[in-house]
Amino acid sequence: MGEVVMLLRLRIALPDRPGSLSQVTGILGSAGADITQVTVLDRGDGRALDDFTVYWPDAAPREDLVRALEGVDGVSIDGIWSTREAPGTYPELEILKFLTTAGDRALGTLIDSMPVLFSADWAAAATEKDPRVTVYASWRAPEDIPFPEETPPRPTAATLPSGLHVIVAPLPPLALSLMLARAGGPYFHRNEVHRLTRILEIFLTLPAIERGADRAFRKPSARPF
Repeated sequence: MGEVVMLLRLRIALPDRPGSLSQVTGILGSAGADITQVTVLDRGDGRALDDFTVYWPDAAPREDLVRALEGVDGVSIDGIWSTREAPGTYPELEILKFLTTAGDRALGTLIDSMPVLFSADWAAAATEKDPRVTVYASWRAPEDIPFPEETPPRPTAATLPSGLHVIVAPLPPLALSLMLARAGGPYFHRNEVHRLTRILEIFLTLPAIERGADRAFRKPSARPF
């Protein structure tokens, strides 16, 4: 039986100078990580922030990666967390294609897909008005979802006092709010917020989205349990 591997994402800050990236990739490789993708999130003021997607032996502790990188001058680790977003694919395109014909299932499909698309833990939608009613929640969402009292006018990232990282976004035509949450990784980067914004903009322009949501979700607690 072959070795079981998991897909991890590492968010690493490093000096933005020649040789730094190759040094980090060399150390990750020596530690046993099979690097499949590197995404540059930020560059400026002599620093870079990159997301590395790697295959890592399931039996090996993640702390081994931390120790391997801690000795590199100028390198810091923002987070290491599991991901189901396969590198080199564009899953949001497949999801949006499916949503065009999903009808009453469109909103539920969108919410179920959010944790995979953003390497997050769960997502949910609730009514905007008090008392908020959760109309749909993905797998692993808690019973008591910490929606804010007011929905921001545009998708906004925040870290709650509990340490939970979230993006809260309005769905104006549906009079709903969407929350995407990540517990085990770093805060949502502005690039992730922008990506979610674009997905929601496209979603809300799809034919019959509002009509389908009216039929399927305007009733209490449409959790997939």
